[in-house]
Amino acid sequence: MSEEAKELDGAIKLEFDLGDPPQKVWRAITIPELRERWLPEETLAVPDAIAVTPDQRVSYRLRDDRPPFFESIVTFTITPNAEGGTCLQIVHELTDDRLDRMAFTAANSNNPLLMLAA
Repeated sequence: MSEEAKELDGAIKLEFDLGDPPQKVWRAITIPELRERWLPEETLAVPDAIAVTPDQRVSYRLRDDRPPFFESIVTFTITPNAEGGTCLQIVHELTDDRLDRMAFTAANSNNPLLMLAA
């Protein structure tokens, strides 16, 4: 199994070359009893897939288990590789709308906290 990781526009992209055939990998990412081993139902915001292209791509909505409980989407894409195995691509992107409304400041900004008069 080979692995490659990239970060693109707020998403993390992982690619794996697996020795198992695509049908077996598809079952592992779509059948709840098999998926439960590595993607427990407690991490899912909704129990079912939010988008499915049969035998090719499936997406799930995830929710953090700690406050502020941000939501994200993880998408699994499978394609056959030249050796008869599977290329598994995983893209995990933070999609929570609350991120747009939050103001992030550096912890070491050394700027004094200012209050505005009404």
